[in-house]
Amino acid sequence: MFESNTAFVTGGTGSIGEAICNNFIKNNCAKVYASTTNLDKAKNLNKKINFINMDLKEISSNHLKDNINFEPDFLILNAGLNKDNLFLRMSEEEWNDVINVNLNSTFKLVKHFIRGMVKRRFGRIVFITSVVAFTGNPGQTNYIASKSALTGFCKSLSLEVASRNITVNCVAPGFINSNMTDKLTEMQKNNILDKVPMKKLGNPSDIADTVSFLCSDKSSYITGQTIHVNGGLALI
Repeated sequence: MFESNTAFVTGGTGSIGEAICNNFIKNNCAKVYASTTNLDKAKNLNKKINFINMDLKEISSNHLKDNINFEPDFLILNAGLNKDNLFLRMSEEEWNDVINVNLNSTFKLVKHFIRGMVKRRFGRIVFITSVVAFTGNPGQTNYIASKSALTGFCKSLSLEVASRNITVNCVAPGFINSNMTDKLTEMQKNNILDKVPMKKLGNPSDIADTVSFLCSDKSSYITGQTIHVNGGLALI
């Protein structure tokens, strides 16, 4: 399906990022690149994924110009950092680190790659947001501020580049079996499942399939939208 395409996925060693990369490979994507800060883990993952050591917290435009030598057709902004704390106790560092990884790096990466997409008159950009960006969640003002901002970013950017055959969409996962939910206690997981009508957590493949759909020809008339994948947790 993607034989002539190149994809770049941020956060490629996370549960969802890895699933997205593997889904592209399964669909014969010509080249799949992924960012990571964990090259040791990357060595044990699919050898067809071209991992790039990239700290999104400190990424600069000059670094991208000097170290990135490919032009993706599909840009998947999946990397996410959470440093949870009640707002009254939240430090400036906790706020800035999350905003830098989840939002500011997205600006820099889109800025770097969008010109090539405009020139080729083709591109698919997908932001991975979160259900809590729409519902709120105590202790996550930094995370939710960053993920909510991506929704507005997506809408505005989609209008600017639609005439160039570039689509920009969001996928908002609910609670997915991932490295983030692995941190939860059994009691916390049970409390979540009580709120999910399907009575189960989602799988990374649920998100990967949605991303592939948004990159395929089947979604060519969809842009500026958020696709919610949450098992009925929030009907938005």
